[in-house]
Amino acid sequence: MQTNFTTKQLQDPAIARSNEVLRACVHCGFCTATCPTYAVLGDELDSPRGRIYLIKDMLEKGRAADEKTVKHIDRCLSCLACMTTCPSGVHYMHLVDHARAHIERTYRRPLSDRMLRWVLARILPYPARFRLALLGAKLGRPFRALMPDARLRAMLEMAPKHIPPVSRNDDPQVFAPQGHQKMRVALMTGCAQRALNTDINDATIRLLRRLGAEVVIAQGQGCCGALTHHMGKTRESHASAATNIHAWHAEMQGAGLDAIVINTSGCGTTVKDYGHMFRNDPLADKAQAVAGIAMDVSEVLMKLDLPEASPQAMKVAYHAACSLQHGQKITTFPKQLLARAGFDVVEPRDSHLCCGSAGTYNLMQPEISKALKSRKVATLEATAPDVIAAGNLGCMMQIGSGTHVPVVHMVELLDWATGGPKPRALLP
Repeated sequence: MQTNFTTKQLQDPAIARSNEVLRACVHCGFCTATCPTYAVLGDELDSPRGRIYLIKDMLEKGRAADEKTVKHIDRCLSCLACMTTCPSGVHYMHLVDHARAHIERTYRRPLSDRMLRWVLARILPYPARFRLALLGAKLGRPFRALMPDARLRAMLEMAPKHIPPVSRNDDPQVFAPQGHQKMRVALMTGCAQRALNTDINDATIRLLRRLGAEVVIAQGQGCCGALTHHMGKTRESHASAATNIHAWHAEMQGAGLDAIVINTSGCGTTVKDYGHMFRNDPLADKAQAVAGIAMDVSEVLMKLDLPEASPQAMKVAYHAACSLQHGQKITTFPKQLLARAGFDVVEPRDSHLCCGSAGTYNLMQPEISKALKSRKVATLEATAPDVIAAGNLGCMMQIGSGTHVPVVHMVELLDWATGGPKPRALLP
């Protein structure tokens, strides 16, 4: 794609990077075939190619974002299926992240939008605040039909029936390996996950220790910054990321780390991009070092040689989270691990399409999200599974709200298969 940025514009590192991305695009349209919002809405401007044109026009002209551009960028899930499909290697993620930051700086949203985004940015990344909000939502859930705004109804519907107690395993500490030590790893405990589902981190710690890893919960770590990053709130997202960089780099410089283990793939995609996020910052070297050892839990488990197990009479439908298969290009490890643990693994039709969770997307774009959820649940249920497994909490919450089939994290099944407790979702 031909671009016409001025020399002065290209002195801005963000513009220079977007220029590189735009010039790689050849207008081929392959991305439209795998874009979930284009499949649902059928609007060219709700495809990656259409959004690229809107972003190019906005950035080249150096103008403030307008309502039309904002509407179509807001509808983007950042599922990154377009990046998997693109034959030209267009790094759409960096382009749409820049567009969102530009929108946040130059566009004044309606009051209701500003309030919603303010609340989400100040609650979801903080487990204690999020727990209080969930309790409030749980009380308000019976009255959700009275809410005039679909987004408020979606927030009430998000509240789980059971809010787990705080897990002390998420506190800063070190867990010794069982038997010979093979690795020393830091576990990212996350933010929303610590409020919504404490079983995931607990199972991850047990499993890693059982396979010979010393597990560190680093002092000072917190939200990865993805939630605010995808809202274009650069200051907030970089502050969260910087906190993690300092915490993990201190461990790297101390007793050392072989990996930073991340069991929520949406967070993993962001942490692995810290090097790019801080490329022009004094933290650049530390950010790159942290990003260089960030791994999805499935990557680490492949290195730890999960033992083979006898076949089990349980069919597991594996849901591939977009942030894992498209964002991190990890497609086979989770299925291999589940099969090695003895499970009968099946995949749904159109497994490349998003379930509609996408961070806060299901709260800010509830109608499109529900359409994608219905499609995903139908294809998963068509495999007649005993259980659905995923590697991302958001996907688990989204899919679980639309099916009676139990939904668990992959590590819960692997923990169970190697001596841990049966996943709570599978109990009578």
